[in-house]
Amino acid sequence: MTGAVTVENGLITAITEGDTVPAGAIDCGGDCVTPGLVELHTDNLERHMEPRPGVDWPHVSAMLAHDGELASTGITTVFDAMRVGSIHSGKGRYEKYARGLASEMMALRASGGLRISHFLHLRAEICSETLLDELAEFTQDDRVGIVSLMDHTPGQRQFRDILKLKQYVAKKRNMTDQDFAEHVAQLQGLQAEHGARHLGGAVKEAQRLGAVLASHDDTTQAQVAESARHGVGFAEFPTTVEAAQACRENAIAIMMGAPNIIRGGSHSGNVSALALAESNLLDIVSSDYVPSALLLAAWRLAALWKDLPRAMRTVTQVPARAAGLTDRGEIRVDLRGDLLRISNLHDTPILRGVWSRGRQVG
Repeated sequence: MTGAVTVENGLITAITEGDTVPAGAIDCGGDCVTPGLVELHTDNLERHMEPRPGVDWPHVSAMLAHDGELASTGITTVFDAMRVGSIHSGKGRYEKYARGLASEMMALRASGGLRISHFLHLRAEICSETLLDELAEFTQDDRVGIVSLMDHTPGQRQFRDILKLKQYVAKKRNMTDQDFAEHVAQLQGLQAEHGARHLGGAVKEAQRLGAVLASHDDTTQAQVAESARHGVGFAEFPTTVEAAQACRENAIAIMMGAPNIIRGGSHSGNVSALALAESNLLDIVSSDYVPSALLLAAWRLAALWKDLPRAMRTVTQVPARAAGLTDRGEIRVDLRGDLLRISNLHDTPILRGVWSRGRQVG
């Protein structure tokens, strides 16, 4: 379709067909115009806060850099992932940070200092000491859109292969073999002591906050069945075909990572996102740890499916609806003027412009 999109006061007010360029309009010269990308799960803010292990970067600077980077990749709505649940002892200890960081983000947002739309995604770490105390610090005023149930206990889910965990953690935390063995034992002990109570409590806290509930790294049919009983709306990164099929049967939307699509496989040795896409078992794509991968992954899916609109829905309309947002994700009158201008170069998308509520931000 060739035509024009009119945005006034942040909203799309008109969509017209035809080749005529209205006076004062931006001529996109045949480029593709799409909705802005909607990102439900990204670790990118944490990367800016701690650019190297043990380096605590000034938070406002980190948030501005994170916001600007996402805008530059076409993401106009983001649910900033923040871990809740801490461990205060052992070699792998980590302290709480989410409540303070969320308050800083809210203040920065209120000041008008951010380019794109930010919500909170609380990653509820079941395998921790303080999960429920940290969740209790949040209220409905915090715009918590998603609570995901995370269980990183070694030997199951993402880290069924403990050697993969060792490659990831031991190097990052400079652990010896003995340190790592003690770390694994500690986490398994925490899960045994707190797991059931933390899981049930996190589900209740998500209900209190009015947040959409997500599961993380479901691996078996039994785990998916448990997610369904808790009212999970979408599954982040199921690790097996079995789990993805069970999600489909339980009407749970399936999210996979864009880096998995770009690389052709999971860095943790789990199921290939492209294999799920080929089997119609993929609904939502997340940039995960590489913001620029989101748009490129949609392009790869478009080539696989031979259907660009379907591929773009995995990064726009479907994630927006999964998170309960009905005011964005489509180019439609009365929705937000979040738009991208994209050209194609050797099967690679080139962003030519990014608009958030009609204001150019990239």
